[in-house]
Amino acid sequence: MKKYLLFYFSFFLFFISFAQNKINLPENNWVDSVFNSLTTDERIAQLIVIRAYPNDTGILKTAELIKNYDVGGLCFFQGGPIRQADQTNYYQSIAKTPLLITIDAEYGLGMRLDSIAKFPYQLTLGALNDPSVIYEMGKAVGEQCRRIGVNVNYAPVVDINNNPDNPVIGYRSFGEDKNKVTQFALAYMKGMQDVGIMACAKHFPGHGDVNVDSHLDLPVINKSIQQLDSLELKPFKALFAAGVGSVMIAHLYIPAIDSTTNMATSLSKNNVTNLLRKDLGYKGLIFTDALEMKGVSKYWPGGKAAAQALIAGNDMLCLPESVPDAMHAIKKIIEDKKLSWEDVNDRVKKVLDAKYRLGLYKWKPVDTANLLKDLNAKTDEIRYRVARQTITLVKNKITKYLATPKIACVDIGASSPNFFSKALQGRKNADVFTYSYKDSTNKSDSILEKLRAGNYDEVVVSIGGYNLRPGNNYGISRAAIDFFNQLQQFNTKNYVFGNVLAIKNFLSAPHLIACYQDDDITQYTAADLYAGEIMAKGVLPVSVGEFKYEYSAFVPKQNYSYNRFYQVDSIVSDAIDKGAFPGCVVLAAKDGKIIYQKAYGHYRFHPASIVMKTGSIFDLASVTKISATTVSLMKLYDQGKIKLNKTLGDYLLLARGTDKAHLKIADILLHQAGLVPDVLFFRYVRDSITHQPNPSIISTEKPGFNIRVAEKLYLRNDWIDTAMQLVIKSPLRQQGKYVYSDLDFIFLGKVVESVAKMPLEEYVQKTFYAPMDMTTTGFKPRERFSLEQIVPTEFDTLFRWQLLWGDVHDYSASVFGGVAGHAGLFSNAGDLFKLYQMLLNGGIYNGNRYLKSSTIKLFTSYHSNISRRGYGFDKPEKDNNTRTQPYPAASVSGETFGHTGWTGTCVWVDPKYKIVYIFLSNRVQSQVNNEKLSEMSVRGKIQDAIYRTVIK
Repeated sequence: MKKYLLFYFSFFLFFISFAQNKINLPENNWVDSVFNSLTTDERIAQLIVIRAYPNDTGILKTAELIKNYDVGGLCFFQGGPIRQADQTNYYQSIAKTPLLITIDAEYGLGMRLDSIAKFPYQLTLGALNDPSVIYEMGKAVGEQCRRIGVNVNYAPVVDINNNPDNPVIGYRSFGEDKNKVTQFALAYMKGMQDVGIMACAKHFPGHGDVNVDSHLDLPVINKSIQQLDSLELKPFKALFAAGVGSVMIAHLYIPAIDSTTNMATSLSKNNVTNLLRKDLGYKGLIFTDALEMKGVSKYWPGGKAAAQALIAGNDMLCLPESVPDAMHAIKKIIEDKKLSWEDVNDRVKKVLDAKYRLGLYKWKPVDTANLLKDLNAKTDEIRYRVARQTITLVKNKITKYLATPKIACVDIGASSPNFFSKALQGRKNADVFTYSYKDSTNKSDSILEKLRAGNYDEVVVSIGGYNLRPGNNYGISRAAIDFFNQLQQFNTKNYVFGNVLAIKNFLSAPHLIACYQDDDITQYTAADLYAGEIMAKGVLPVSVGEFKYEYSAFVPKQNYSYNRFYQVDSIVSDAIDKGAFPGCVVLAAKDGKIIYQKAYGHYRFHPASIVMKTGSIFDLASVTKISATTVSLMKLYDQGKIKLNKTLGDYLLLARGTDKAHLKIADILLHQAGLVPDVLFFRYVRDSITHQPNPSIISTEKPGFNIRVAEKLYLRNDWIDTAMQLVIKSPLRQQGKYVYSDLDFIFLGKVVESVAKMPLEEYVQKTFYAPMDMTTTGFKPRERFSLEQIVPTEFDTLFRWQLLWGDVHDYSASVFGGVAGHAGLFSNAGDLFKLYQMLLNGGIYNGNRYLKSSTIKLFTSYHSNISRRGYGFDKPEKDNNTRTQPYPAASVSGETFGHTGWTGTCVWVDPKYKIVYIFLSNRVQSQVNNEKLSEMSVRGKIQDAIYRTVIK
């Protein structure tokens, strides 16, 4: 059977039917063309969405329904991503009319498919104070759907969680506050639709206030229309106004809308046509909830539910119990004049129009190459950011601070240590005890006895492993609750991982923290909170006991005596939360002394990754230009070996006889010599079709291939000469015009090497780094340090196809062997400070002179009428005081000099105020074009905060 299906898939992927009506026509023409090609039965079938079964028998059953009826759409529920992609390709290939592919993925494809991490639940998101990350999650979920061939995601849930005993909504809702539900649902919806995936507001007119599961029976809501309008309908109306593509109708019995006995809202014309279409003016696509659910099938068996749903005004019928029965019943109501062909045809055209707008007229098979990696690309970053912002301090007991307390960790709901307790073991040397919901009082008594004997300063209790739904009290045993209450005799801190509504069981604790998700990232983030590395920023999305929604016991200690640099902490924390970078180091020095040096976050967007340290080594990117090349030129200028009015041809043999020979050193330093910004070397070293490294240029280490560009990738030894020839032959444009260029400093690095008669890396090490004890500063750090000391940068998708960790991020520098005049330097903040304090000191450091003060003054002053540049150094805008966006910050003086780097770095020296400011991050960790660092003006805001703090 499996071999047969594989053959079936392969055959139809190569020979996709031309009968699919995927002709590239204008919208109206395509819709009319497809509509006119359909038989009357096929038109009815276009309004049906069927279940896509994951097993082999189900595949054959689904294929049969597609071929026999030409159904309108599929809904996937389970399986694996490759399997779903293959099935989608197969089903689309055999369909006469393109299938609308749908999925119920409220928290991403991980909700349904294996091997894909789940995004946070909506109730978790409700603990946020800022909807921006929800928009990004919506985009990420949409990108997942688009990548796997899904067109409609049945999300977001816009039901208001106003009944804590709701058996089916609960953790799926954004919370209890109608305004927050509205705001957050809008953000999620816009994120998905901005990347081309149709969102679906559900479950209309509101499924939050029920205590019966509509999968099992028909829930009843006894509210007036006025009550519904003031609460349940508010988020729906907002999403309708914002253009949500579709809505899903709930199976509810609401007598105020329709008092017909057992008339579910999904089958009610009063609800669908009168309230939704006429009163609220909704014009998008209307899906029923699954018609196989007992909320309707119990009272409307066979095809009756499907027929009545069309009478009610729905456009698409989700998962009828039987397609043949549904077809028969629908044709019967048309024959009986209960439904007109005009109504059917209008809805068919609406469905076809939606298919066109979702791109199905030009459908292409899903590419399964790198599928799993692509689907998981953004989950960890968003989970990490959400965890940092949602953890909520519910009850706060102030205890005496101990630098190194003796700690025990008790895991309730676990049979082995969880991620949280393992983190505390590693960080705080905690002793760990576990207690599952199946354990007896004998075990709890034993643990209590050991805790008393251990004389612990603090007992950290974690509760997890319980169910998401409220049935049987979330699966939490009475013995576990009793044990928890007994633990409060000690000095405890209590962390609850999972559905926040379950904390009602633990409100006896004097100190209680709600953590919302029971996963690795949340637990590691909670360990960050315990260690004091982050703050509990979340608020309750629902009321629990005496604690109302939006409550938090956290009060920030914004006090200078507590922390002079609290504003820096706040700016950095906000930037990490919003995904500007996973971690950073900030250093500030005043009058020659480091007054602030702090590390934040982690190496990657995952709290289990390496914790950032002040000594962590970063890829400095373009800070290389001033920290290696410019200071080297300054030294050679000091010695009279280089003159700024001389040319490239005077110093560089390979420039002679070319159009670069006459370029003046001064103009090159100012980026106004006419050189183009860069040479796109990656296009020369990769295959033009696969974008993989060209094996004739980059291969594994072997004879002739010894220049490392990344892990297990080595450049052909002679290709550096080729790269330099590409630089020499690059176009030359208008001189005297400012164009920031890496080529300027590639040339200047070669000038240093030519004049100094040694490689740039050796010269700068010998002249500055070694004498100044800058032990981490240098090129090619993997040759000297472990990866744990080096901060990783980006996953390169240009030609190296791997996470760059200790290898230079800049692709141009990589093909020069990791050493170039414009990029390639690595350092920690403390060592970099030494170099710039030397410049601030007028060339002296620790009693030794490295440069003349006059040379420093010359190079760091303004020298251009068309830019803000000094020689090599960047400087503030000349009209900084009048600019709406000052650069690099509003507080700096005009004497300031420094540079920024692409990877998220900067160094600035202000001689007037005697301040050195260094910021090092790896903002490219999530993606190379992550612009949040600049968009949020993080570096400048930190710099201004430092000035406000240290300048009286």
